Amino acid sequence: MDEVEWMQRRPKPEDLRVGLISWAGSYLTYEAYKSTVTATAKGLGRRQTWEVLVSNEHDTQAVVRLRSLKGLYLLCEADGTLCYGRPRSSHHGCFLLRFHRNGKWTLQCIISSRYLESDGEDVFCNSRVLSAYHMWTPRPALHVHVVLYSPLNHCYARADPTTGRVWVDAPVPCLEECGFLLHFQDGCYHLETSTHSFLSHIDRLVSQPSTQTAFHMQVRPGGLVALSDGEGGMLYAQGPRLLLALGSNPHRGEEWFILQHCPTWVSLRSKSRKFLSIVYDAEVYAASEHITPMSLFQFESDNENHNLQLRSANGYYLAQRRHRTVMANGHRLECDTLFHMHWNCGRIMLQTTSGRFLSIAHDGLLMANATIPGPNEEFGIRLANRPFLALRGRYGYVGTSSEQDLMHCNMDQPDCIHLLPCRQGIYHFQAQGGSFWSITSFGTFRPWGKFALNFCIELQGSNLLTVLAPNGFYMRSDRSGTLLADSEDITKECIWEF
Repeated sequence: MDEVEWMQRRPKPEDLRVGLISWAGSYLTYEAYKSTVTATAKGLGRRQTWEVLVSNEHDTQAVVRLRSLKGLYLLCEADGTLCYGRPRSSHHGCFLLRFHRNGKWTLQCIISSRYLESDGEDVFCNSRVLSAYHMWTPRPALHVHVVLYSPLNHCYARADPTTGRVWVDAPVPCLEECGFLLHFQDGCYHLETSTHSFLSHIDRLVSQPSTQTAFHMQVRPGGLVALSDGEGGMLYAQGPRLLLALGSNPHRGEEWFILQHCPTWVSLRSKSRKFLSIVYDAEVYAASEHITPMSLFQFESDNENHNLQLRSANGYYLAQRRHRTVMANGHRLECDTLFHMHWNCGRIMLQTTSGRFLSIAHDGLLMANATIPGPNEEFGIRLANRPFLALRGRYGYVGTSSEQDLMHCNMDQPDCIHLLPCRQGIYHFQAQGGSFWSITSFGTFRPWGKFALNFCIELQGSNLLTVLAPNGFYMRSDRSGTLLADSEDITKECIWEF
């Protein structure tokens, strides 16, 4: 069976979301309880996140509306004041968005022709004469663990630690080397690889971030980005091997990449400790003792009803077929590719739309046989392309603060949690310095424990998970900013984006 092209889907809502930073370094913020808009916040949170809805786009400009996560819009009134609500006409809330060469955006009200500006606190539309006060820096609001896809080359960027280079040559982003951490600092971006090296201006990976690893970013609605050194050099794939390097002469849009959240790839292991693998073109067997590319599956889940689709590296989905066999020849819109997830202490059971559970036959073939699940229907699951986690909850990222010794959940940038697999679904959490996470009697966490503790990870969506802490409670974010493990049930505060 031929491989299908790993084609790009339509942009997800998260690909269209940005934070807008004023000349004073503060973020455009909606104040829900006042129905007003300010620019006082110093970090990117939920109230500073805007979805850019495009109605008409050209090379250097677009007609857009800005919608908050609450579903209400940024609106400009006739007197120049801004509010937050629902449009009253077809042009109410529409802005002419212009993309400037320095990466800045300007937003001009369609009705009044006045520019969106801030005095460092308040936001308004008063002036029709463009100035530096009207410039806004867009910051992508998607999770910092990303992949970079080149639409021109139809491949993803891949770090190569053996050569110290980055190549744009991965047709499928199933390797951990395709994932990068996007750090935002002082208006610039640093790209960190999965082995914690940084892409630099000299086209090589270096061990520490510096001015030589800082890139300026141009952002377009829909997740398109271009990276430059600020001195005329653009980052794009060059040469026959598609080395990602700075150059001054990109052709046909070579400098543009689609920035996306790093997808989740997993391996599945049967009770006999054999990995599920695609053999004989499309049949799925639990036969391999080692992970191969045909043992990896992209975990695509509907966050609302826990329906799961498993996409293989050849582009096809697992699907229930005749005689209850499961084949890797399904397409995304087929209902037979949907499975319902059930979790049991870090192990997963998959139920088909017919109500039967996946299990392994005597010859190792994956079948949908059992009506009542048991140990043979439980599969061990392990993250295949995530050597670490960067967790984001309702109030920010999980990380440490220089002022306190406890782990916090309201940080602007994450700390990496290195995963040491213990058993299926069970991991040890290791801090960046090599020490282990420890838990206090109050359910709080410190990052410098001497002994490894068991944390149970269960996937709740394509890039969502829950963590069952060593004390038997779910880890959750708290409005105070302190990371806690005190929840008996899974609530919204227990769901982590990774």
